Amino acid sequence: MNAIEIRNLTKSFRGMYALDGLNMTVPQGSIYGFIGENGSGKSTTEKCICGHLVPDKGNITLFGKPYTDAGVRVRVGALIENTGCFPSSSVYSNLMMQAINLGLKDRNGEIARVLKIVRMEDNAKLQFKKCSLGMKQRIGIAMALLGDPALLILDEPINGLDTDGMRLMREILVDITKNYGCTVLISSHILGELEKIATHYGIIRQGKMIREIAASEMDNRSQVYVSLKTNDVQAAAELLRRGGCNVRLEEGELRVYDIDDTGRLSAFLLRNGLVPTELRKHKIGLEEYYVSLMSKEAV
Repeated sequence: MNAIEIRNLTKSFRGMYALDGLNMTVPQGSIYGFIGENGSGKSTTEKCICGHLVPDKGNITLFGKPYTDAGVRVRVGALIENTGCFPSSSVYSNLMMQAINLGLKDRNGEIARVLKIVRMEDNAKLQFKKCSLGMKQRIGIAMALLGDPALLILDEPINGLDTDGMRLMREILVDITKNYGCTVLISSHILGELEKIATHYGIIRQGKMIREIAASEMDNRSQVYVSLKTNDVQAAAELLRRGGCNVRLEEGELRVYDIDDTGRLSAFLLRNGLVPTELRKHKIGLEEYYVSLMSKEAV
């Protein structure tokens, strides 16, 4: 069963289409990276799923049921745009107000549970306004996790975080899916971080889904290349091209594509009087895949 299935979703604002026949499939138990440029329709899609916006037409099903079904709505938690917390209230008080709003029974137990998940057990008494940006984002996730949802929707939760904040957020999101069985839909512009945790990707452009792909499939498709520096980069480029290699010169280094035998490449250069000073093997990552796909779509 899929956590989310969207078919032919359309939403317009004053005659301008934010979503234009969008199709989307989010497998249950996945971390689905939702990618697209500003204004592509990511937030609009998320708001439609959450019921914050009513689509013009199209279908949304969550766990096999219409997204308007009361039984399935309670299984969705979301953090879109901001946490909605009271600045002068403590972390605990903000969570308690939300727990009351949701009609939860064991409120203290549930608050303790979500604080543990987001690694904030020791900060319950801290005023929200005194929390760092990373802590505020984690509090927002804790709010969304109240009631133990099966689907968590997060809009740009890692934007603006420092390295430690992003690392901690990655750990939390992986923990949520692996240990709590929650499906996560996450949008982000920080593709390098998304690549470390996502199991599936959806790439949206101008309100249409242009590619959905599993991380494993993208990894299998990814082109291998060796980045190379030598004592004479231009001579090395000419030599390798004559040998039939696919070579590109970028920012003072050569990229030799579809070759992963660095030892053989090094020996070839040395035999021809060129000394490699640096050799590194790579696979094209999510960011390059995304840029390449966007370039093709723009043609």
